[in-house]
Amino acid sequence: MEHSTDALFGGYITVLVAIVMGAILPVTALLATRLLAPFSRERNKGATYECGMLPIRRASTSIGMRFYLYAILFIIFDVEALFVFPWVLTFADSPSAYWTMFAFISILGAGLAYAWKKGALQWR
Repeated sequence: MEHSTDALFGGYITVLVAIVMGAILPVTALLATRLLAPFSRERNKGATYECGMLPIRRASTSIGMRFYLYAILFIIFDVEALFVFPWVLTFADSPSAYWTMFAFISILGAGLAYAWKKGALQWR
């Protein structure tokens, strides 16, 4: 009976060690940084840039809509590449794989059409 208990909890010991080390290492790094790093209480320390030219405007500016359109395009093509390769391997084994990928590509095509409509594919 003892042997089966060791086999059952043997994998959990590794997970427990990983959790403990995952908690100890960041705390140790933060404490070491606080104790060893130089610290300054100057007025300009909180400025956007500590050296060089003074900032002209606030650092918190709004991000334009084009950034989100580029993100959508990246996700469309990146996710498509991620799922097409395993699909090719299972295409011959499963007859429903064709229709599943057809639905997936249709959703991606709708996202591409939206980005195209918003002008994300035009070079400016």
